[in-house]
Amino acid sequence: MALRLVADFELGKDVLPWLRAQREASEARGAGSGGADVLENDYESLRVLNIERNGNIIYTYKDDKGNVVFGLYDGQTRQNKLLYAFEKDLEVFSCSVNSERTLLAASLIQSTKEGKRNELQPGSKCLTLLVEIHPVNNVKVLKAVDSYIWVQFLYPHVESHPLPENCLLLISEEKYIEKFRVHVAQEDGNRVVIKNSGHLPRDRIAEDFVWAQWDMSEQRLYYIDLKKSKSILKCIQFYADESYNLMFEVPLDISLSNSGFKLVNFGCDYHQDREKLSKHLSLCVFTNHTGSLCVCYSPKCAAWEQITYSVFYIHKGHSKTFTTSLKNVGSHMTKGITFLNLDYYVAVYLPGHFFHLLNVQHPDLICHSLFLTGNNEMIDMLPHSPLQSLPGSLVLDCCSGKLYKVMLSQSSLLQLLQNTRLDCEKMATLHCALSCGQGAQFLEGQIIQWISENFSACHSFDLIQEFIIASSYWSVYSETSNVDKLLPHSSVLTWNTEIPGITLVTEDTALPLMKVHSFKGYWEKLNSNLEYVKYAKPHFHYNNSVVRREWQNLISEEKTGKRRSTAYVRNILDNAIKVISNLEARNLEPRLTPLLQEEDSRQRLLMGLMVSELKDHFLRHLQGVEKKKIEQMVLDYISKLLDLIWHILEASWRKHNLHSWVLHFNSHGSAAEFAVFHIMTRILEATNSLFLPLPPGFHTLHTILGVHCLPLHNLLHCIDSGVLLLTETAVTRLMKDLDNTEKNEKLKFSIIVRLPPLIGQKICRLWDHPMSSNIISRNHVMRLLQNYKKQPRNSMIDKSSFSVEFLPLNYFIEILTDIESTNQALYPVEQHDNVDAEFVEEAALKHTTMLLGL
Repeated sequence: MALRLVADFELGKDVLPWLRAQREASEARGAGSGGADVLENDYESLRVLNIERNGNIIYTYKDDKGNVVFGLYDGQTRQNKLLYAFEKDLEVFSCSVNSERTLLAASLIQSTKEGKRNELQPGSKCLTLLVEIHPVNNVKVLKAVDSYIWVQFLYPHVESHPLPENCLLLISEEKYIEKFRVHVAQEDGNRVVIKNSGHLPRDRIAEDFVWAQWDMSEQRLYYIDLKKSKSILKCIQFYADESYNLMFEVPLDISLSNSGFKLVNFGCDYHQDREKLSKHLSLCVFTNHTGSLCVCYSPKCAAWEQITYSVFYIHKGHSKTFTTSLKNVGSHMTKGITFLNLDYYVAVYLPGHFFHLLNVQHPDLICHSLFLTGNNEMIDMLPHSPLQSLPGSLVLDCCSGKLYKVMLSQSSLLQLLQNTRLDCEKMATLHCALSCGQGAQFLEGQIIQWISENFSACHSFDLIQEFIIASSYWSVYSETSNVDKLLPHSSVLTWNTEIPGITLVTEDTALPLMKVHSFKGYWEKLNSNLEYVKYAKPHFHYNNSVVRREWQNLISEEKTGKRRSTAYVRNILDNAIKVISNLEARNLEPRLTPLLQEEDSRQRLLMGLMVSELKDHFLRHLQGVEKKKIEQMVLDYISKLLDLIWHILEASWRKHNLHSWVLHFNSHGSAAEFAVFHIMTRILEATNSLFLPLPPGFHTLHTILGVHCLPLHNLLHCIDSGVLLLTETAVTRLMKDLDNTEKNEKLKFSIIVRLPPLIGQKICRLWDHPMSSNIISRNHVMRLLQNYKKQPRNSMIDKSSFSVEFLPLNYFIEILTDIESTNQALYPVEQHDNVDAEFVEEAALKHTTMLLGL
């Protein structure tokens, strides 16, 4: 199951036992049947009416006398309380309680049982009442009409003290919405009464709408009215000070002219025609804390062979319409499409047929959304009865009276990741799992373990690359808003492969017309998203192209010995030190792989440059965020990149049971070492294309394993092609560990001639061999003669000063001696590690002797 259902409330467990206990206590007192009487066969009358913003659940049932009883279940204290009872055989249509539990609003209709006389006022179909229940006192009739009325109290965000005024919404089947202002006062202690109950002030806030939805959590009213046959979605935000604003209008390309009248989340609607439900349109609005606004729509379905649904990503400025064909369709479908709000995802669900998890934050590529169909057990996980999707990822099954918390199941997603064969499902499942958030370290460990065993499992994308980018993104995503616009969440920029079983059409949509000019909270984030859609061309996602150019310039300067301002380079290297300190602080447990144990100036430069560039990128686009917070976020992000690479290597190292002796060159490669070498090469490929840094020591370890595992010609080819990068630490260790056998001499010489000149000169001094002396001598002569100007000289040479009488060599050494003397006079501090003309003479003689075979 891709979803995990956690029962948050059940009538049968949380209410019914309490009602039975109340009945037994009443009978024990000899009071006979009371208002709390519930018999076994009366359980069918027990049902949920509404869920308020504070989590309180209002339910109703009928006692053995047919009286209608209202109860409340407190979602925080888990306690039940009886609110009110009508001594008439009526049916409750809609109900709401104010936040102080002093007022109850209810709409009632005539009982459907035959032979019952009309208990309501003559000519009325629905009676809407306002009752004082603290204590039970007056009852005021708000409406007595021949159409259905829904009621809903507004819940202010400030609940620290009782408000003198309560606001109540009345939603009429006649397509208008009114807001009543109910003033209350305390009398005789705690007794709460309605002031001026003869005339309650009211405002008509909406008219001529065909669809409306209530968001209990954020106190928002969404509704659609028709203007010139166009569907216009509007939203009203209610505030704690009893004011409200029309926030936006946006046209939707959907047809509602013949759809009738429909309400969403105004309590539990038990009066819909359930037989027609599966063919009725589905429409709902979902938001989340990041400023997303999605409208999910499925039109009326005439036939079940093919089904179509659309998601309007209002915050992105486009919509996607999906079409899928259904197999094994029965003659009678009792359930239509269900849309669920799962925070970063919207789920589209049809039991037994398909399950579609749509990425709300990054909907551009279809591969980032998970589509399952067929006989997969993961597509048949929710109750088959009609469901209501509520804010906070809650789902209410009105038929059973159960309220569920719906979450993505990490274990099921991991299982799917391991078992699925399709690249698109692997990609989507990976992103779904990482977005869950809970137990991130354990989850990453499980994914890394799987990657270390299946790093070649994907052909359409680089699995290592995708995991590193996605996991690093989610690690800092919650730090501040707009991070999703500044950091890449995926390594894949385009996806042209079709998803089996579904077709897709993407269209641009109109952006909302905002009706206010000052934004806070959610509205500020939504407006920011809309501004980004309008003006962010091209997108602001960070990439390392600038870092690549600057790093290459610094490396070129290093090779030539020319380096720009030392303060500039020192600042870059200080950035790298901060990253490494942050990385070491993330995980204090000892690690198997020996990284971070050397300087590795190239990787440190790359790290430091990335810190500098990413910090500048954030400072440009994250207005109002403290510089210190941005700096820490940058360090966390780059540390996470390095930490993930280290963990992947660590998993492979542990899997193949490698030990510290691997770090010595005088051992031979094993199958385990070759396997680790292979995955290190894959890591290198993944990071190189994105130009990401590697933990210092990575290249040294990679080179050691390459020397162990590869024949010389393959090894040199890897070095020449850039697969293996020679570090000073690795080459120094090679010179010390290997003796001077013919095979090792050939390896050492092949390595030395491929080193940059500055490092090569250092390494040659570590190798006590005629070949290294020859190289040192050549470099010394080249350095002396590069600015040499020929001067008139005495043709007579003092032969007594030379150990060998060989005129060309004697003449050449005398020239070098003169140059050295001149240089020493001009630059007395400069020395070259005791390399002088005498050293050159000795090296030349040895080399000549070797060439002549003497």
